[in-house]
Amino acid sequence: MKFSVVISTYNRLDLLKRAINSALNQTIPCEVVVADDCSADETEVYVKSLGNSVIYHRNEVNKGHAATVNAGVTKASGDWIKFLDDDDYLAPNCIEEMAKAISLHSSAVICSCIGSQVDSNEQELSRTPKVGPGLAFYIPQADIHYGMLLELVPFGTPVQVACCRDTFLKTGGWNPQLDANCDDIDSWISIAQFGDAIFLNQCLAYRTIWTGAYNQKFSLLKRLDTNILMKEKIYALVDHKHSSYLPSLKNTRNYVKLHWLLVALKRRQLTELLKMIDGGILSPIAWWVLVTATLSRRLNYRNSHLNKFVLIDDREANNVSKVWEHGKA
Repeated sequence: MKFSVVISTYNRLDLLKRAINSALNQTIPCEVVVADDCSADETEVYVKSLGNSVIYHRNEVNKGHAATVNAGVTKASGDWIKFLDDDDYLAPNCIEEMAKAISLHSSAVICSCIGSQVDSNEQELSRTPKVGPGLAFYIPQADIHYGMLLELVPFGTPVQVACCRDTFLKTGGWNPQLDANCDDIDSWISIAQFGDAIFLNQCLAYRTIWTGAYNQKFSLLKRLDTNILMKEKIYALVDHKHSSYLPSLKNTRNYVKLHWLLVALKRRQLTELLKMIDGGILSPIAWWVLVTATLSRRLNYRNSHLNKFVLIDDREANNVSKVWEHGKA
């Protein structure tokens, strides 16, 4: 199995150097591709100075984040793609741990891990939650979209995620029309139609939280609207086995509105908060979905409806076995 780390970049040379170093210094060899969205700084000079250790692609004109990621994947030759934005970086053993888990579950098409949110000084601010027990946790394809709908399956941002290259290309890649506003989530939704998911309960990825991040240019209202579009897309893909306890699409939309209203309240963005208020946020079912999803995440998903989970731990590294069989609530 060959991994390619695809690093998308635009005018962030100082940060890009850290991202490239984290890819080049992996504990197992991997291909490193830098996809440059026509930077105006010294990015091209620097990357070319690295010689054959890095494959370099430069857009002739600025095309945006999604199109640049697609171009980088096209240049890559790995069986699996590890995504990496220029302001993020990987733990040295990220690729090794992902490759180890993927090799034990050949039907997987997407893999994620715990991510650490760090500030500009690389000081940790928070971590994404653990998913289930063990070091590697598999979710069958038929359960993924239901889990995504209720945020019980949080693939996360590009720095956390890897996917099968052939599957990525089959889905058409990232949607340039979304460009940094859920373009990654939109891709995860599509990829998950073609195989199982893997989660690694190890912190292998570092995401920088700063004012220059791509998603900071979007208002909360814009992000709310796009999140509703994502939920609608996921809803249509939920396997029929979950239909008896699936919230209605209307209540799903209300749940998303409620979530982003609380985000606006937490950030004290009162103008946007007032624009989000409507009768839907009073829906008892929307509140039930929000509370259930929150509690399920905090309890490592013991209360979720997902079933047939598979665990790998250090003692059974060569013996994949089913460990959970949840009933339907």
